[in-house]
Amino acid sequence: MPLPPDSERDPAATPGPTPIAHLELKAALLLGLLALLLAGAVVFLLNARGAFEPTQQLVLMADDSEGVVVGMDLTFAGFAIGRVRRIELADDGNARILVDVPTKDAHWLRTSSMFTLVRGVVGNTNIRAFSGVLTDPPLPDGAVRTVLRGDATAEIPRLVASARELLDNLNKLTATDSPLNATLGQVKTTVERLNGPGGALGVLLGNETESRKLLAALDRTNSLLARLDSMAAKADTQVFAKGGVLPEARDTVVQLRALLGDAQSSLKKVDAVLVEAQAVGANARVATTDLGALRADVEASLRKVEQLVNEVNRKWPFARDTQIKLP
Repeated sequence: MPLPPDSERDPAATPGPTPIAHLELKAALLLGLLALLLAGAVVFLLNARGAFEPTQQLVLMADDSEGVVVGMDLTFAGFAIGRVRRIELADDGNARILVDVPTKDAHWLRTSSMFTLVRGVVGNTNIRAFSGVLTDPPLPDGAVRTVLRGDATAEIPRLVASARELLDNLNKLTATDSPLNATLGQVKTTVERLNGPGGALGVLLGNETESRKLLAALDRTNSLLARLDSMAAKADTQVFAKGGVLPEARDTVVQLRALLGDAQSSLKKVDAVLVEAQAVGANARVATTDLGALRADVEASLRKVEQLVNEVNRKWPFARDTQIKLP
């Protein structure tokens, strides 16, 4: 049976939807719960980001803040210890980077710490802190430090120029008429001569003739050294062996010592004789003095006798023999 059209139906006979009790209140509670969840999420995120932690401020001065954004981390040894809160332009034209450092991480920053702003090749920028001496005084709140810049992209032109210069030098070194090629040729010639008949001597002396002369001289020197060794052995036998020169010389020295002992004893006897001779000489000197006086007396007597003979001859002129012979 077909249904009647909608215009002919009875509204009272059609059942409607059941109304929900307190619908507006429930919707308000749902919206409030959603807002509470959003607020909790925001608080959690802020707490996770350290928004409620006690911090101290650090001001970094840079001549260019390109690449630095708010929220960027300040790292120390690879760990984030601070966050960029604001970037502003100073009166001198430099960029002031305000960094919030949590108090629990502030002990890593010292008065001797260095700060760098490094830009990578692909565009990422990092702010890093370096503390070499951790025993220095801690960095005070609100300290102002100059940040050192390091741009990796700025080194690319210099690296390209250096690489081009290096390639030019390599081309010059590997050219056909380069000094290195000539040196390698000379080294090859030297190696061939080393492997030749003359060997190293031929390389040092210049030709094979001189090397042969040197070898002949070395052979003669070896034969001479052999003869010297045999002569030294013979000399050792003749000098130090039994019946050699040295034992005979030792015996001779012993005999000389004995002779010197005998001579010493003889000299002692001679000393005694000389002492006696000195005594005899003293007696002879006294006797010689007495003989001088006696001679003077004799001469005086002779003079008197001569005067007497002259007187006799004067008185006895007939006498012919006037010579007087003395006893």
